Amino acid sequence: MLGAGRIAAYLMIFGATSMCWLVLGNTMTHRTSTQSSKGDGEVGQLWGGAHRQAAPGFTFRWTTPREVVEHQTQGKRDIVITRVVQDTHERTSMPASTDVNVGLELDERLRGLVWYALYNVAFDGTWSYVHREPYEGVLAVGFAFPDPDGIYDGFKLEVNGVDHSQALRPMDGKVETQLQVKPGEKVVVHVTYKTRGRDTWSYAPTTGVDTLEKFKLTMHTNFNAVDFPTWSLSPTHKAAEGKGMAMTWEFERAVTGRGMGMVMPTRIQPGELAATLAFSAPISLFFFLLLMWVLAVLRGLDLHPINALFLSGAFFAFHLLFGYSVDHLALPLAFGLSAVVSMLLVVSYMRLVVGPKFALVQAGAAQLVYLVGFSLAHFFEGFTGLTVTVLAVLTLFLLMQLTGRIKWGALEGGDTSSTRQDPPQPPPAHPDGPVTSAAPLSGVQPA
Repeated sequence: MLGAGRIAAYLMIFGATSMCWLVLGNTMTHRTSTQSSKGDGEVGQLWGGAHRQAAPGFTFRWTTPREVVEHQTQGKRDIVITRVVQDTHERTSMPASTDVNVGLELDERLRGLVWYALYNVAFDGTWSYVHREPYEGVLAVGFAFPDPDGIYDGFKLEVNGVDHSQALRPMDGKVETQLQVKPGEKVVVHVTYKTRGRDTWSYAPTTGVDTLEKFKLTMHTNFNAVDFPTWSLSPTHKAAEGKGMAMTWEFERAVTGRGMGMVMPTRIQPGELAATLAFSAPISLFFFLLLMWVLAVLRGLDLHPINALFLSGAFFAFHLLFGYSVDHLALPLAFGLSAVVSMLLVVSYMRLVVGPKFALVQAGAAQLVYLVGFSLAHFFEGFTGLTVTVLAVLTLFLLMQLTGRIKWGALEGGDTSSTRQDPPQPPPAHPDGPVTSAAPLSGVQPA
């Protein structure tokens, strides 16, 4: 029976379940945020943060003599004093050539509801400096570590083949060594180390727009889902290498202010997924209950609001179980377990309410599409909205075909004996020809 009271009961049940999902979604968001805040500090202490490796700095300092004339008064005499002072000059230069090799090994870790994109990095860089100034002087070679608080295993800084790493003392995340240079002299700097970081790794060849001379950076990864940071250069060469990628940035002479880098691939975050599924769950429940109600009308069944309440609870059980098991089980296992439990609740209940066939074929198939299928769409970024659109259009088409002949006026009046408006049937043909009247004419008795 299609009564206003029953419709109001359906809407109240749907609204109450939607509020429960809203509370669950906010709870999962809070749990994820809390665990992320705590985990960020712990992971940062163990693995460090995002790395941004800068090119070494070459600073040439020299002095030039200059005469200074001073006038002094002693008694009644003026004395002229001439002395020589040394003026200090300083100039920074870009490397004359760059050859960097970096290997990135992804090492993801799960802490609670959050996946962390951690990585190991092996760095090997060689830079050259050509002294083009006409003066002799001191060249300061400075190298800044990408993370001042990081751990750098096997660190070496060699200048012209001489290892200076033992004598260097880091200060403010930077080491510096000095040497005398003459005009035309070439200096080769070689740095190697191994360390680990998180989320992104990048190389900054310049501090602003400048010229890169004979530049080459080669990167090897153990993953093929490569992505580059914003405002960075794409590699000039890229090729698959086993399970990973080999990429090269190579320029003979380029003017740019951009760097190179890699964004580590990230898995689906369990906490964020659980919250998103909870927030979007009312859509799947609405489609499911609407289809169940139409099928009940077509079959002359009485789908009571209490039945809708238990079905809504079975849907909510999926998201509740998933939200509190996904930080203890692998994501696919938690999803599969939650789906099986929810479907068992619905099918076993509808078996008692209607019958085994309806429970398994109609109710089970609808839940598989609207709950499980819609939830699976969230695993593929960018397809959730398309999935909702397709389900809405297909559901609309199905409902229009199923309800096209329902006597809605009869349902409103309480008559459920016939739910279809069958087309009028022509009268049966008379064996002696067509009959023009179903009753005998007045005053004429049949023979």
